[in-house]
Amino acid sequence: MCSSGNNEARRLPVNTITLFTFVWRRGAGLGLLAALLGGCTVGPDFVRPVGSATEHYTREAQPAPTIVAGGISQEFISGATVPGDWWRRFGSAQLDAVVRQAITNNPTLQAAEASLQESQDSLRAGYGVFYPQMNANMGASRQRVASTQNGGQTPGRIFNLITASGTISYALDVFGGSRRTVESLRAQSEYQRYEREGAWLALTANVVNTCIARAAYAEEIRATEELIGLEQEQMDLMEAQVRAGTVAYTSLLSLRSLMAANRALLAPLEQDVSRTEHLLATLEGVAPALAVWPDCELTGLVLPTDLPLSLPSELIHQRPDILAAEAQMAAASAKIGVATAVMYPSFNISGTYGTAGSSFGNLSALAAASGQFWSIGPSVTAPIFQGTSLWYGRKAAQDAFQQTQAEYRQTVLAAFAQVADALNALQHDAVGLQAQTEARAAASEALELVRVNYRAGLAAYADVLTADGQFHEATIAWLQAVGQRHQDTVGLFAALGGGWWNREAQVGKGGGP
Repeated sequence: MCSSGNNEARRLPVNTITLFTFVWRRGAGLGLLAALLGGCTVGPDFVRPVGSATEHYTREAQPAPTIVAGGISQEFISGATVPGDWWRRFGSAQLDAVVRQAITNNPTLQAAEASLQESQDSLRAGYGVFYPQMNANMGASRQRVASTQNGGQTPGRIFNLITASGTISYALDVFGGSRRTVESLRAQSEYQRYEREGAWLALTANVVNTCIARAAYAEEIRATEELIGLEQEQMDLMEAQVRAGTVAYTSLLSLRSLMAANRALLAPLEQDVSRTEHLLATLEGVAPALAVWPDCELTGLVLPTDLPLSLPSELIHQRPDILAAEAQMAAASAKIGVATAVMYPSFNISGTYGTAGSSFGNLSALAAASGQFWSIGPSVTAPIFQGTSLWYGRKAAQDAFQQTQAEYRQTVLAAFAQVADALNALQHDAVGLQAQTEARAAASEALELVRVNYRAGLAAYADVLTADGQFHEATIAWLQAVGQRHQDTVGLFAALGGGWWNREAQVGKGGGP
């Protein structure tokens, strides 16, 4: 299959045109030269995959708004724009500062940026095949030549040989192998670009999720410590009752076991806080000993209510991992053309001009005399027999392309599943949070009633402590549900691609929002 190829390959430098004109004047066929310059590009032309055949992510055509949980309902706006700075929707200046710090200093993001620059420079280097290759040569040697090498009978002689020459050559990309190589480099550069965007998305999502987790763990620790304090008061009271003989000793042992179990919860929670802090330090690009932790409160975060929902046909053109898989397909397609082109003859035209003498001083004097030498002309190299290497090299390139096609389809399916999971998770989070909110409200009401009865002398103080403990237990479960809802909201933004294509120009280079 032949195509017109890239415009870069069809623009010939002036020096090359002059050289071709000289060759023609020396007797080369104009028809042959025109045929060489009008070559075609072998191999398939890459075509972007078609859009998704499905119109929605779940069985429901349009996800319904979540139920009201904690006084908030989240609605999914189909086709709405995903903001490039989506984390600001949580309304926390501290959270925004942490994300900025991570974007500026994260080594993984810096490595992705360097990989992108490397691929772009490799692409610029690849464009060099479309220009003539010019070299200057100078050599000095002392030689002894035997005249018998040329059929003479005179004794050999020793002399100095100084040469200065210049060479210009141009490879005619008749079958488009060079153009396909540059096409592959361009696709690889696109792949690195989307890898950088994927690193950006993963970084921001991890930072926000880690901040939310740290705030939730800290709130749980405070609630657990308050619960343990109440249990300690209850145990002190119960010990007095045991000594008075009004309460069985087994009740005291049960309370001690309960308090010990709650104390055991503190160490894992504190370890979770430490782990999130160390992860934040790593994401921010600083050592844990030098990190400054953000003062984020879980209850101070604003839960986004209007959530964008990209169409499936849009998602395949905005998820970095899908676009990276597409770029890999394009690179593999171009490599089929490269493997095909080596099966055809290669054409080259070159010219050399120089002077030679016995010393550096007489090079210019001999330039117009006997010391002048030059050569110019085309050359053709055709593969005659390479075993099975060329044929199966092309077959291997085709197999690699089929592999990238399958990987692309798998990436798309995984992306759709991730969005579907996020949508269902938010629905379930709302149901779970509403149940925990009702349980917490009921525990709070029960605690207030027991306090009223205690002040009226109708309930013992132990009953107040028990009701207070139940309220704190309900509060801990409620905090966990709140944190999960926030994190699943982050998951939806990440599943939709993070809105990298909507960032402002100064955001796009990794320097911070």
